[in-house]
Amino acid sequence: MIGTIIGDIAGSRFERHNIKSKEFELLNSKCRFTDDSVMSLAICAALLRCGNNYSRLGTQAISSMQMIGRAYPLCGYGRHFHKWIFDGNPQPYNSWGNGAAMRISGCGYAADSLETVKELSRVVTEVTHNHPEGIKGAEATAVACYLARTGKSLLEIRDYVNRNYYPMDFTLDSIRDRYKFDVSCQGSVPQALEAFFESTSFEDAIRNAISIGGDSDTIASITGGIAEAYYGVPASLRKHALTFLDERLLEILVEFENRFPPIMEKMRPAGSVRIESAARKNSEKETALQ
Repeated sequence: MIGTIIGDIAGSRFERHNIKSKEFELLNSKCRFTDDSVMSLAICAALLRCGNNYSRLGTQAISSMQMIGRAYPLCGYGRHFHKWIFDGNPQPYNSWGNGAAMRISGCGYAADSLETVKELSRVVTEVTHNHPEGIKGAEATAVACYLARTGKSLLEIRDYVNRNYYPMDFTLDSIRDRYKFDVSCQGSVPQALEAFFESTSFEDAIRNAISIGGDSDTIASITGGIAEAYYGVPASLRKHALTFLDERLLEILVEFENRFPPIMEKMRPAGSVRIESAARKNSEKETALQ
């Protein structure tokens, strides 16, 4: 989950002032967390409240997003979602916005099978973003996160996305000069995925995502959740990012990671390797790609 948050924080200062380069200070005093982090952690809170029974996940998702979201009214919500948060009778509003994908990575950590991650994704998405493109964008992101966490290669994940969600027939270099702000899932999720597919490390994935411009915090947030699951996050970068969160959000993150241990990155002479909780690793069941 910290990968999603790091992407959001790093991209926050470039959302309205895009940078078409990978050369920039990753985190500085101009950065902040936005609605991407708040809603990602709200979904984590909903997953935690369900325990081992996700039959009421939709209800929990609504409750968590409204309760936590109302505490941060100025963190950057879209107009329709802001209204939904404060609505006494919240209903889905047929959105295909990328807010569906930026908040979904927790499902990739909580799921124990490919089918489960798809179901969890659908349930927490359709309470707001019930347009087919919104549901697809969220599912593609959650599935990529799950496949990365369970040991699939970059090529395997890319192939699965290409066959089941979006044609990955472009490169970042081919779109960087002309890519513009786009809040749709279909106009930002494939780009966020490609930023991961072209990466060589967690930090490189975040830099890739921000370098194309557009909705920088959300694109980097989507990329960051998947990149964490694949590479892990350097301890120093994690430590720095945590200083941006307040006590409420930090408490949710810690509780979620205690239940669903993150993948940490450990530096060795040969480079970076992924180190996963032994208990978590032993509990995973290999799921064949469909």
